Amino acid sequence: MTPASHLLVVDDDSRIRELLQKFLVRHGFWVSAARDAPHARRLLAGLEFDLIVLDVMMPGEDGISLTQALREDISTPILLLTARGETEDRIRGLEAGADDYLPKPFEPKELLLRINAILRRQPQPAPEDTAPKVLHLGRVRYDVTRGELWHGSDLIRLTATEMQLMRIFSAAPNTPVNRTRLVEDLGRDGGQAQERAVDVQITRLRRKIEADPKQPRYLQTVRGAGYMLAPD
Repeated sequence: MTPASHLLVVDDDSRIRELLQKFLVRHGFWVSAARDAPHARRLLAGLEFDLIVLDVMMPGEDGISLTQALREDISTPILLLTARGETEDRIRGLEAGADDYLPKPFEPKELLLRINAILRRQPQPAPEDTAPKVLHLGRVRYDVTRGELWHGSDLIRLTATEMQLMRIFSAAPNTPVNRTRLVEDLGRDGGQAQERAVDVQITRLRRKIEADPKQPRYLQTVRGAGYMLAPD
């Protein structure tokens, strides 16, 4: 995290929106706020953000629908705030493209920790003298140096979590990485629910890599050992 990180807070509750904005500004962030999905879209059309804090339960277009729509165009990290406690509702958010979620009510300090954890996972500029390195995954190729996934001349948009997963796997191709380590490296708390969240992220990443995500060739499940990237 850098003091100049620009956050967008989207919440229809003006009291919560203002409290979050003041709290995050006190901790060194530059914060913009939106009252609903259309307002957020207008801000996103003219500004670039480092992370979006997005309430799920909003009138009109809800947070999950907005997340799914935004993922068509941008890879800005998204942290969902949800009053729903059911695991499946949180999984829906991750499947839509969110990088993390935080159930309400929450401690502001936990929100701060999660924001910082997501921002730390953002790709860092590669040293200028680093030679390009590319992994070929069928018709898809992964530029290790730039952290970019390509299909021909088309750049495949990756979320912050997907970028981190690709960095982890590409650092040790053809070597299984267990789910516990993935949970730790992604900055999540341990537990079965978090391992399930990792599984969801893997499923989403396979859709961008594999010709047939249901029969993965390149991002494999290794029974009893975790997941493994197996480039050509």
